[in-house]
Parts: sequence; C-alpha cells; structure tokens
Amino acid sequence: MRIVVALGGNALLQRGQPMTAEQQRANVRIASEQLAPVAMDNELVISHGNGPQVGLLALQGAAYKDVETYPLDVLGAQTEGMIGYMIEQELGNILPVERPFATILTMVEVDPDDPAFDDPTKFIGPVYDRETAQQLAAEKGWAIKQDGDKWRRVVASPLPKRIFEIRPIQWLLERGAVVVCTGGGGIPTMYEKGTRRLIGAEVVIDKDRASAMLAAQLDADVFVMATDVAAVYTGFGTPDQTAIGHTTPSGIADLNLPAGSMGPKVEAAAGFVRETGKRAAIGTLADLREVVAGTKGTQLEPDA
Repeated sequence: MRIVVALGGNALLQRGQPMTAEQQRANVRIASEQLAPVAMDNELVISHGNGPQVGLLALQGAAYKDVETYPLDVLGAQTEGMIGYMIEQELGNILPVERPFATILTMVEVDPDDPAFDDPTKFIGPVYDRETAQQLAAEKGWAIKQDGDKWRRVVASPLPKRIFEIRPIQWLLERGAVVVCTGGGGIPTMYEKGTRRLIGAEVVIDKDRASAMLAAQLDADVFVMATDVAAVYTGFGTPDQTAIGHTTPSGIADLNLPAGSMGPKVEAAAGFVRETGKRAAIGTLADLREVVAGTKGTQLEPDA
C-alpha cells in the first residue's frame, strides 16, 4: 500500500519538554520505532508539524539585533531540513541499510487573494502584554490579537493550492524511497500578482490540509494522522466521552468539533475520503500499525 502518515507535533516535542536537539531526537527515535514496521512492506510518505521549531528559531533570530529575524518561509525551510534529517537518521537506524530515504524541501502555493489574508487568525510566537504587543506591531507591521489575558502576533492561514515538488516525490516513491516532505504544511509561497515570479509568503499553512492534499495527489491508499489521543471522541474530557470507531464524512460532519481540537484533522480526513474514495484514519502514534490496518483509531471510509 501507499501510505501517508502525518506526524503531530507531539511526535517531535511534547508539551512542557525542553526544546533541545537531544529531546527532539529522542522523540523522533520513539516515532521511528512505530514507523519502521509500516515502512517495511509499504510505500511510506511522512509529513510532520514544525510549530515549536519555527518559534524557537524566530526567538533565537530576534536575539541577534543586527539583522531582522528570517521570514516564515525561510524558517519553514530550515525546520523541514532539520526534522527530515532526524527522521531519516533514526528511521534509517532501524530499517535495512539498502532502503533509501529522501527529505524534500516542499514549496506549497497559496493564493494572494485568499480571504484569510484579510483576517489573520493563526497565533505564532511568544505572548506579550498589550503595550508591548502594540509597540511591536507598529515597528514590524504585525497583526496582533488577544490570546487569553495576553497578546500575540497573528498571521494568515490560507488554503494550500499546489505542491510544487509532487513529481519528484512520486518518482522517489516509485524507486522505493521513504520520503519526508510537506513539513509544517509546506514552505508557503505565492506568485506576485500579475507575474510568474515565485516569492515566499509570511503565512502558516494548515499542516493537516496540506497533508491531505499531498495524500490525494499521490493517490495514497490510506491517509493517517498520528496524534496523541487514541481516536476522535464525542464529549471529550467529560465522563460521557465516547470514541468514534468507524464512520464516514457524512457521519462525522454533525459533530461541530472546535477548531482548537480535532476539528481541522477531521475536516482534512473527511476531505481526503470524499475526494479519493479511499480511507483516512486518526489515532495515536503508539497504535500506528493497528491504525493503518483499520483496527484502532477513528476510521473514515466513503459514504455508501
């Protein structure tokens, strides 16, 4: 089978852990132990989150005052390379030495006319008091919004339109490579209006939507989102919480899951199933083999 696995941020850095290279490598090693059995007998593509890593690089860059912090597209490219390197090395330490690996710096196109640019909603970076946030917004041209009792920078999160490197990803799969790509939703790029000149975009692309688009364009048999919970639940966090086992895009559409929880993942999974007629699944990384096999996690299959 051809399988796309989207690793949640917890696969690289769990809440409260120090953002050291050693800690991230240890987490990648654990993730690789679950990925290796899936890779043995299947074509495997791995995407991943990169939010904490981009945030750390931005903070480190801000500490150096002689130049401006690198833009989000450049930070995205840096983290794609770093995380891909760790996955290649740790997974390569488990799989047979003849199995090839490749990390692809993946540019993903967004539309400069996407309505998301008119209402930035994606929080990034540290929190500030209101006065400091307003001062930074004036100095740097940021959009800011309140986040709890603090203020943070917000950027647009437009829909992904195209994965530029889809052909080399396909070629590598056909030659037996495990491919790591589309990290963090991909490197955000767009064409300058009225031209064919490609430039970076100061936005964050939703990694679940980008991974679903990747899986659809690769004609994957299964699209898996590996997260830190065993399934999608109704009544999550209450005494009445119930795991959803097998369902369909129509069956899960009425749950109205909030954007801050499983909402984006369910939306991405349902979109993949509707577009391709294939299966999508959401489950914990520890159960990855069973989630791929369809025996654990939340399994979404086409409507009858």
